[in-house]
Amino acid sequence: MTSTSPVPSPAWVRDAVFYQIFPDRFANGDPSIDPEGVEAWGRRPTRGNFFGGDLAGIESRLDHIESLGANALYLTPIFEADTNHRYDTADYFRIDHRLGDLNAFRRLIAAAHARGIRVVLDAVFNHAGEGHWAFRHVYAHGADSPYASWFTVDAFPVVREPEPNYATCMGCKYLPQINHADPAARAYLLEVARHWAREGIDGWRLDVPFLVEHDFWREFRREVKGIDDDLYIVAEIWGTAEEWLQGDMADGAMNYPLRDLICDFADGGDHAERTASRLASLHAITPERSRGSMLNLLGSHDTPRIATRLAGEPAAIRIAVALLLTSPGAPMIYYGDEVGLEGGEDPDCRRTMPWSEHDWNAPLLDWHRRLIALRRAHPALRGDVDAVTAHGSDLLVRKRSDGRETLWVVANRGRTPIAVSADAVAGATYDLLAESRLAIREGELLVPPGVAILGSP
Repeated sequence: MTSTSPVPSPAWVRDAVFYQIFPDRFANGDPSIDPEGVEAWGRRPTRGNFFGGDLAGIESRLDHIESLGANALYLTPIFEADTNHRYDTADYFRIDHRLGDLNAFRRLIAAAHARGIRVVLDAVFNHAGEGHWAFRHVYAHGADSPYASWFTVDAFPVVREPEPNYATCMGCKYLPQINHADPAARAYLLEVARHWAREGIDGWRLDVPFLVEHDFWREFRREVKGIDDDLYIVAEIWGTAEEWLQGDMADGAMNYPLRDLICDFADGGDHAERTASRLASLHAITPERSRGSMLNLLGSHDTPRIATRLAGEPAAIRIAVALLLTSPGAPMIYYGDEVGLEGGEDPDCRRTMPWSEHDWNAPLLDWHRRLIALRRAHPALRGDVDAVTAHGSDLLVRKRSDGRETLWVVANRGRTPIAVSADAVAGATYDLLAESRLAIREGELLVPPGVAILGSP
């Protein structure tokens, strides 16, 4: 379909539960394409090693993703590159040979779509890799290369050592920055976006978009939405993102501020009053049109894993997961977090997915499944109404509503029960998580440690 900008954010995102995959570390489905020197599965990751995860591996594990309740995938880069993370693109039109080929990609898309699972790819358009064919041509031919203006080079010939004489992404020599003011470079990137949209993807996650001029992303949105209004565009923004959510660039943003405040409450770093205030402020500054399209997360390939961030404390992790899965916007689970995979700062947060169920935290996996099922069954948990109150230092009460149904998410991060006035959850008679009726005595509800989701049966 054709479209003009701005257009509404895709309606499907409000009902999505994303699952993020770092392809090299998820599953090895085709050992015949393993890179030379591949590491044994389960060993510690380094910045340079490969483990052989591939697109066939993702396809082979769709049962797990579907059983979790996830219905959307976000894949970190899958195009030809020289590193395990693939943020150094060598060819935007080729699937990385260690992951498979175009047929493997098409099989994955078809298999995912057959299960109702959408697929979003990583748009690494601020920079390419030094192995990109255009940059290699500039390196070899200098000012005579027709691609010389695709990059910002101070003087020719191109020099890498001791310091590069070309613009890079955050000082990384192997990541030459693309000159978006060059018409040919710009047209090339926009054709990449259109090409993979035509191949059937469901959206783009914009890598470091804050390093690129806004007019490029406005044109990017027009081109992408011109193919299909339902394509999702989500920006990697680490702070508040309101400038990106005005209808002319992104549909949503990765909600790192939500991650921070959830973790700070769950681990006791912030008291409930401050958490309620932070949640209310974040809700208020997020444009109404984008609240259902934010990509909420507790961890990613760029952060310590939630099990490590919360020091392996089961109660804190359960509270964090519950607050994530009942927040406005689309929750995203980083592969392995659902089974308790640990990991510190990059690259340790990029460990291989354990596939032996003996290594899984089964109660945590069940907790994810139960909460996702409740989210799917109750539109209120996907609604825009999010009124938050604090009761003492350890108890949060969130009123969640879609205008037809109202539920309350009650989180007690303390060690003892806390009494709260029944008026705070007026109309609630049942705990959907515990599957039991509420005991309200003398106008008070006694809330045990942990999380309850209150409503009517």
